[in-house]
Amino acid sequence: MNVALAPSTERARFRRVVIKVSGEALMGDRPFGIAPSALHAVAAEVRAAHELGAQIAVVVGGGNIFRGLAVAEQGIRRVTGDYMGMLATVINALALRDALQAAGLEPRVQSAIEMHAVAEPFIRGRAIRHLEKGRVVVLGAGSGNPYFTTDTAAALRAAEMDADLLIKATRVDGIYSSDPSQDPTATRFTRLAYLEVLNRGLAVMDSTAITLCMDNRLPILVCDLLAPGNLSRAVRGEPVGTLVDDGAAPW
Repeated sequence: MNVALAPSTERARFRRVVIKVSGEALMGDRPFGIAPSALHAVAAEVRAAHELGAQIAVVVGGGNIFRGLAVAEQGIRRVTGDYMGMLATVINALALRDALQAAGLEPRVQSAIEMHAVAEPFIRGRAIRHLEKGRVVVLGAGSGNPYFTTDTAAALRAAEMDADLLIKATRVDGIYSSDPSQDPTATRFTRLAYLEVLNRGLAVMDSTAITLCMDNRLPILVCDLLAPGNLSRAVRGEPVGTLVDDGAAPW
């Protein structure tokens, strides 16, 4: 399932897209929590991409509220910390749902951990049906399993839902040779093979997520979430950010 990024068109190049939005992207300039300005900026970007005709699902992280790995160092068991982190992603999913609704979209929240009072359980067929009806599906609680990141959850859901593209929407404009905030000589890659990302140890997604995408030939696009119009450009197939794929198709 390798799709080339082509020149811009009037409509979406990709039929179905899964967007991974990190919890940190929702913080804005705050050190913690959710910044309303960032939340509504994300919703506006998703709406613009959705209006191009793409079916869109969003997997949200929870690092702006809670990180399981961090508390594991403070005496809380890793498994417990991971479940606490999953609950944090549901908080973000509910906030994003309201922001998407305010932006004029029809969102549905699904959770990998059943909590019927606030979200539907994740059911593949139901999620796909929502997408086919033009709704935006917001996916919380990761994969529902400890020891797996929300990046892996995004790769898993994208594969399950037959997505054409996984967008890793971050606060940087692609994958760099080193951390650009600490290394002024860092260079941005425009395209990488899955194995290059793994062999170089580039911190873009965890190795499980990269391997899952590689096994399913699911292209990954890493781009700046809050740069106005970036998601729309990505959905149209314009060269933005860094593409990770098997290199078989032309840019």
